[in-house]
Amino acid sequence: MVKTHAMKTHALLLFLHLFGATVWVGGMFFVHVCLRPAAMATLDPSLRLTLWQAVFLRFFRWVEISLALILASGFGMFFRGGSVQVPPSWHVMMGLGLVMTAVFASILMGPYKAFRNAMAAGDISAAAAAQGRIRTRVLVNLVLGIVVIAVATLGLAV
Repeated sequence: MVKTHAMKTHALLLFLHLFGATVWVGGMFFVHVCLRPAAMATLDPSLRLTLWQAVFLRFFRWVEISLALILASGFGMFFRGGSVQVPPSWHVMMGLGLVMTAVFASILMGPYKAFRNAMAAGDISAAAAAQGRIRTRVLVNLVLGIVVIAVATLGLAV
């Protein structure tokens, strides 16, 4: 079978979309299910906060890159398919993806900013409280991400 330019473009957009989603949702799963419990079991509170400071710095940069890939490729596929002609599940995925983007933005502008400021000031208590708020919002996004994966693979049968 000969792949047309349109098929190659769609395949590239889909790859970028799935790569971005894998980094973001997979990263949240790893952090919440594996890294956090291990850090809680093995590190003193001040060391945990130092670890989170390094993790957030790296992970949030990757989420920003992933978001750019997800949004660009998602809108690209959505409008290439004609927004009226795409499956209804695509509309649901787009809506949930935009909610996830807003939740991530709220993390950056709210508790992550407070976390960075508290760490810079040496206020361990305030940093821990901010980290807890980050964790809660990451959990919200993890659940939403799993729902998006279900919608993407199962359609609206969920």
